[in-house]
Amino acid sequence: MSSSLAPALLLSMPQLVDPNFNRTVVLLCKQSEEGAFGLIVNRPLITTGRIVVNLDPPVEQPDHDLQVWVGGPVEPQSIWMLVGQDPNEEGDMPGIQIADDLYLSTSPHLLRRLLEPEPPPIARLIVGYSGWGPGQLEAELQTSAWLMSDVDRDLVFNTPSERMWEAAIRRLGADPAALQMSRGVH
Repeated sequence: MSSSLAPALLLSMPQLVDPNFNRTVVLLCKQSEEGAFGLIVNRPLITTGRIVVNLDPPVEQPDHDLQVWVGGPVEPQSIWMLVGQDPNEEGDMPGIQIADDLYLSTSPHLLRRLLEPEPPPIARLIVGYSGWGPGQLEAELQTSAWLMSDVDRDLVFNTPSERMWEAAIRRLGADPAALQMSRGVH
């Protein structure tokens, strides 16, 4: 039995032609024999409308803009919150630790806090996720569809989304312009 590949950052390679993953950085949160779960962390949701969040009791629409991110093509109605500090320290906001100083939560209480005038400073609201069936991610890694990197909270939260993929590739010592489509060397 092999150990989990998670946590890690998955960096898409040019041969990954699926438009859902072109030039993406995916936070791989969980991986096992049953499949894998991750969140794209460099794809902000671009919308001209308003996002409506239904909570009971209802919350007033925030005065500040709340950036929403697309975590992947699976279940776009699902909501995840990626937080750069332990949400359990703030009270009743359960979260699971993904990596050092990086937590994932689905807590309605934390969602409510994100909508308040002073939201948590290091938090991201993500809709949808990226999922792989049993052996699917491993097969994609074998065909060199992804590069793997260690998780870097600073990269995730402090690098502009449009530069994150390139910055993550450069952290590995590679030049993004030199990446070519190939089946890789195994």
